[in-house]
Amino acid sequence: MADRYATFTHTAPGRFLTRRLGLPQPVPLRRWSPLRPALEGPVLLLTAGDIPLPGLHESLTRTGLPPHNGPLGSRRPAAVVLDATGVSTVAALTDVHATLHPVVRSIAPCGRVVVLGAPLSPADHHQAAAQQALEGFVRSLGKELGGGRTVQLVRTPSAPAAEATLRFLLSPKSAYVSGQVVEVGDLSEYGESAEYAESVESGGCAADSAYAGGAEHAVRAGEADATAPGAVLQLPHPARPLAGRTALVTGAAHGIGTAVAEVLARDGAHVVVLDVPSAEPDLCRVAERVGGTALPLDITADDAGERIAAALPGGLGVLVHNAGITRDRRLTNMAADRWSSVLDVNLTSVLRTTDFLLKSGTVRRGGRIVATASIAGLAGNAGQTNYAASKAGIVGFVRSLAPRALAEHGVTVNAVAPGFIESRMTAAVPMLIRQAGRRMNSLGQGGLPVDVAETTAWLATGAVNGQVIRVCGQSLLGA
Repeated sequence: MADRYATFTHTAPGRFLTRRLGLPQPVPLRRWSPLRPALEGPVLLLTAGDIPLPGLHESLTRTGLPPHNGPLGSRRPAAVVLDATGVSTVAALTDVHATLHPVVRSIAPCGRVVVLGAPLSPADHHQAAAQQALEGFVRSLGKELGGGRTVQLVRTPSAPAAEATLRFLLSPKSAYVSGQVVEVGDLSEYGESAEYAESVESGGCAADSAYAGGAEHAVRAGEADATAPGAVLQLPHPARPLAGRTALVTGAAHGIGTAVAEVLARDGAHVVVLDVPSAEPDLCRVAERVGGTALPLDITADDAGERIAAALPGGLGVLVHNAGITRDRRLTNMAADRWSSVLDVNLTSVLRTTDFLLKSGTVRRGGRIVATASIAGLAGNAGQTNYAASKAGIVGFVRSLAPRALAEHGVTVNAVAPGFIESRMTAAVPMLIRQAGRRMNSLGQGGLPVDVAETTAWLATGAVNGQVIRVCGQSLLGA
């Protein structure tokens, strides 16, 4: 749906009026496209603290963003990376101010600021205090910069561990992610040094495709999944990091689920799209568009996990829990079936199917699970006690399961938490509430389904575990 306010602010009268009244002036965000896949301009690498992070220059170069050496002249940096991993005292925080103060005004519109921090030390409360201070600094700077610029904090034990995250955050793919604290780790002991290279033959969605014969035969291509034992493994091409993996996306017939399927397919995955049988025509069209396979299935069925596993004899590399519904009413007016249906789809089905797919080994070692939470689950929302409860439950699911899934199965578990995303659902929201949802974030506008999809694709490849990443333009609501 068109954002008429944002369009108005780009006219001469709109610029004058919004400036005089102090109203938001949203800048059109620069998102990924095949013709403009990267930020345009130099990347400035700065250091605060005593000890720089070893190998950071080389890691940035491997991501395709070699740091600029020497004076920039009249050029504006497209991104600034501040290595603050060596900040271990309050006094050293002075370096953060001294280093960034002269350059923040020169960052190009839709530019990026990424601050690298160190894990908090349980044995050194001075270091922990100084590093935690970076979180407040980053969240505040994200609310100051404007102009479509974003700011993140990445806590990392080493430069190589942060490479996939830096590649995402320093790209147009992260346009609607800001004010986030991302903790990355070294997952090599869990098999993450090997990535997947062989592409999977697409199953298609023609009239004779397997979905028509039932779920147990739905994914012929799954047998070729490179996550299977004995597969040939090598480093992936950065443009196709999911080549050789099979990905399952639930709730994929419309909206965010469709966008996730498209982005995962772009990144090389063979995508199995799942939705309720009543959505089969739309689901088939999505499968055809992404060269994937349709799996019509009610995710709330008691045997949904078993039927998914039967349809994927070669296993899964990526599992995306996107299916979700709303049944909004204030609690005093909410019937029991409205409560239970939302919890069943949004939370119970996630718990039940994940348990089965992990226990059965359907999600292979080195696999990724990404669930969909919401800022409603973090901040609450009037009229959505059922929905907010289900999405907060997803956060608890991720935080509890992530360390055990990694230790026992070599699988990471994360979640995305969308904010106001332009969709059919938000288009039905009353106008004033819709405008408030668009403006109450640091970027002053709503996001797009592709923003959630890009973040999901990063979580399907990066060394991140147990994280809930908000895709909300740094919403002013919630944590």
